[in-house]
Amino acid sequence: MASIKDVAREAGVSIATVSRMLANKGYISDDTRQKVQTAVDKLGYRPNRVAQRLREQQSRILALIVSDIQNPFFGQLCRAVENFAQKRGLCVFVCNTDEDSGREQHYLELMAQEQVAGIIISPSSKGSQQLEALQKSKIPVVTVDRRASDQFDSVLIDNTESAQKLTLRVLAGGYRRIAAIVGANSFTASERLSGIEAALATAGLKPHKILTTPAFEPEGQAAMESLLDDADPPDAVICSSALLATGAYRAIHQRNIQVPETLGFACFDDPPWATFIRPGLTVIQQPAALIGETAAELLMKRIEQPDRSPSLIRLQGKLIERGSLR
Repeated sequence: MASIKDVAREAGVSIATVSRMLANKGYISDDTRQKVQTAVDKLGYRPNRVAQRLREQQSRILALIVSDIQNPFFGQLCRAVENFAQKRGLCVFVCNTDEDSGREQHYLELMAQEQVAGIIISPSSKGSQQLEALQKSKIPVVTVDRRASDQFDSVLIDNTESAQKLTLRVLAGGYRRIAAIVGANSFTASERLSGIEAALATAGLKPHKILTTPAFEPEGQAAMESLLDDADPPDAVICSSALLATGAYRAIHQRNIQVPETLGFACFDDPPWATFIRPGLTVIQQPAALIGETAAELLMKRIEQPDRSPSLIRLQGKLIERGSLR
């Protein structure tokens, strides 16, 4: 592929002259303009619009704003985005909101002030309004894991379908009193709960109980303890995230409850401890690295083509069975 340096050599002019001509900036004689155009046509040169727009913005910094950096899913996603950016000479600011919409707004305002080249964000439940306000700054945005609105590029997994797949596997184990612990005020958790309910409906069932709580370990443990203390406890529990599952499983372990004989257990995400316990944890594994890389690629396309229609990309979640269900 021809470079701008090749065009300059072919036309017998400087790289700066070629750059000015292509950007239509500054005075260039008709004769020089023709030489450059002839060289462009001969070599089939195509300007790198992403690089051009980054130069125009005078920023080589991307912002990655995640809802909980302790979640292993986001750790893997961050690594993928950073690797993608580093190969292209870009830097990444990583910001953690802890599901706090106030912190999220602060970071968005800060990134607008810094005029970063683009933002990848896992938005809070109030993220849609805050991102729409950010549009005035014309900073390209891609959302991951959750969708703020159809105005932005988004990369998600097939949450509803994956939740159905996981729930059908729970049902196949003979469990019928199936409870769910899901994150509060979360687009992703809402989709996953819809999938759980849909799968149960195929068996003529409803969730035994649904507990909605902030998606952190202590809340997950408290929710599981509440379920276990109930006069009619569930015989299986599905958690919508790794952190909720970590807290929930701690409660199970502390009470020496037998999994999967007494209680079936499964979750979304694939926490590091999932393979260490016995039996191992059955999960829906998200392709975190692929989500991060896909989001970064979408962001580059948005920088290159700011007026194109928003894209919604859904990747497949993978059911991994390890023994925590009969």
